[in-house]
Amino acid sequence: MTTPPGWYRDPSAPHTERWWDGTAWTEHRRTPEVSQQQLQHHYPQQQQSYAQPQTVPMPARAGSGRAKAVALTTAAAVLVAAIVTGAVVLSRDDGDSEPGARTAPTPTATAPTSSPPSPSESAGDDPAVVVDELNGITLPVLDGWAEPKNVSDTDIVLTTPGTYRCPGDDGLCRHGTVLSRTVTANDEKSPATLARQDISDAADLAYDRDRIDRRPFRGITSHKLVEQGPVAVAGRTGHLVRWRVTTEVGPGGYVQSMAFPSSVGSESMVMVRYVFDAGEDGPPLADMDRITEGIRPVGDEDTSGGVGSSIGPTQ
Repeated sequence: MTTPPGWYRDPSAPHTERWWDGTAWTEHRRTPEVSQQQLQHHYPQQQQSYAQPQTVPMPARAGSGRAKAVALTTAAAVLVAAIVTGAVVLSRDDGDSEPGARTAPTPTATAPTSSPPSPSESAGDDPAVVVDELNGITLPVLDGWAEPKNVSDTDIVLTTPGTYRCPGDDGLCRHGTVLSRTVTANDEKSPATLARQDISDAADLAYDRDRIDRRPFRGITSHKLVEQGPVAVAGRTGHLVRWRVTTEVGPGGYVQSMAFPSSVGSESMVMVRYVFDAGEDGPPLADMDRITEGIRPVGDEDTSGGVGSSIGPTQ
């Protein structure tokens, strides 16, 4: 049977109490506040051993040498018995095993009515989203996607798990990435103009020549416009442009540039780039729209948006 959560004597420190969460010991400890009456009620045997010392009867003739020897022998036996009893009690409490592994634990009379403090957590922590604080947006983490790990580009906010050897130059590639950055190269405020200007650079960096001059797919041989038009992103009016690119080696892929004004600070223009490998190993193309629809302003989970959504009143 499983021991219920509660405050129990700490196996490694019997004079303190430790929180048992029902499956394992936690790091929460406290000093028990137990009255003498409660102590006698819950630990009657230990109270008899420690709170009530044994009285050793003395012989009538204190001056007798035989009487002194008997008294000393009796006192020594009592002392040894007390030491052994204490050692047995302490040995049973060693280790961090579950309370009740040998005997069921006895909760203290001051057991809490609520759980102990949980470990430090951010109120906004959510494993289903990734937060881009700089641009004031959150992006959903869909099935088959993860937060970036071991990436050199700090603009990357989502990746497909794992890597594969690039078919062109030596190196490792990913089947899908999503990047988010603030537009700082110019003062252009038109989302449509920015998306059209960005798509060529986005395609070249992904499939032609990367930032360290490698050619993971030996270059782009052609591209085709797949989709373009207005889009609502986190309640703001944006614009997207999507290309299908063909590469010298490998299956090629899809690249999308999407620009929209941020809802925080000076409302700078934000560019989100999508890079998806084509073919059966690449992520579903529909994930571009699903991620776009799931983008929200930080702290506002109710704002909707996405491809085909009506443009909100904030322009």
